[in-house]
Amino acid sequence: MRNLKYAILGLINRKKITGYDISKEFNSGLSEFWYAKHSQIYPELKKLTDEGLISYTTVIQGEKLEKKLYTITEKGKECFQKWLKKEEPLEPTPKDIFRLKAYFCDEMDEETLIKQFKTALYKHTERLKYLEDSLKKLADGNIIPKVHSKEFGDYIVLNGAVMREKTYVEWLKDCIDKICI
Repeated sequence: MRNLKYAILGLINRKKITGYDISKEFNSGLSEFWYAKHSQIYPELKKLTDEGLISYTTVIQGEKLEKKLYTITEKGKECFQKWLKKEEPLEPTPKDIFRLKAYFCDEMDEETLIKQFKTALYKHTERLKYLEDSLKKLADGNIIPKVHSKEFGDYIVLNGAVMREKTYVEWLKDCIDKICI
């Protein structure tokens, strides 16, 4: 299954967009739950164009710079809507290098073990602060965006990321407490 296909179709469905701007979306809004490299995006755009799911117009920026502005086709909208309605199986648990190391904590000396957990706690606490600040900006004045707005999807995904990080921070604190007994 080409899941990247649907992520890109969804972005183009929201607005006309360039490949560069799609890459930026994967490094900002989508980064909390989906990631794609620059080198994956452009071949997928080519496939989507070849399949008739998207089209593009070439626009000139500045004096010489050409860029492609992508638009979703009716066929692309139908494909995207069909995917949205499809039930998906539960995905495998995402890989987490830190938890893999924690699994083998019996091989670490106490100093390394404590350092690993405290470093992870610092990183996840910083990420939590960043996510909470982003959520505050999105839900200006604690106003939840309307359900059928683009902002609502951003809000619920960002809120889920905040909840995930809170739980991760709590888990790390609990582990540190157990290690330092």
